[in-house]
Amino acid sequence: MLDTLKKINVKKTGIFAAGVLFGTAGIKILSSKDAKKLYTNCTAAVLRAKECVMKAATTVQENAEDIYAEAQQINEERAAREEEIFEESEQEECAQEEECEQNECEEVKEEASEE
Repeated sequence: MLDTLKKINVKKTGIFAAGVLFGTAGIKILSSKDAKKLYTNCTAAVLRAKECVMKAATTVQENAEDIYAEAQQINEERAAREEEIFEESEQEECAQEEECEQNECEEVKEEASEE
């Protein structure tokens, strides 16, 4: 029987016993009324922080939506201006072509009348 007792490592047994003791004491401390108050206050602080973060996220999202809408409007207005400019330049080109055609017709008439 002494051989069996000699094989037991006292250091490891002591560490195990200390762990059980601290674990039991820890459970008692963690389940006390004071600990419950601490958990409740910490949870309340986390909920307040969450609310603050959600307000900030909502503000950022609203601003991003406003920026996106304004950017779309700017691009639509720009496209409309470019289309107007393109139509005006086409009209000017057509007017110049008609003027050229009229000048050519007048030149042909003058040549015909000279002959």
